[in-house]
Amino acid sequence: MNKQTILRSTIAGIFAIGAGLAAQNAMAVPDAPKNWEKCAGVSKAGMNDCGSFDGTHQCSGQATEDNSEHEWVYVPEGTCAKIGGMVKAVKPAK
Repeated sequence: MNKQTILRSTIAGIFAIGAGLAAQNAMAVPDAPKNWEKCAGVSKAGMNDCGSFDGTHQCSGQATEDNSEHEWVYVPEGTCAKIGGMVKAVKPAK
């Protein structure tokens, strides 16, 4: 083999590895959600996204207990059931 053939083979190999890594990374990142779910029963104390469903407070971060069915967080549509929550509402992503 001459030096030019070796150089071409090396460059082709580098491009092939780069293309493979790019394709792998593209599949690892999910698309932006089209909708968000209000997922109740999974938030930790002080980690809720907004007011409670039972009206005990109207602001985020005021949950007093873990996994209350009245406290919720927004998650991408299809995620709530996977993490053991209850879907209370769905809203479109902006």
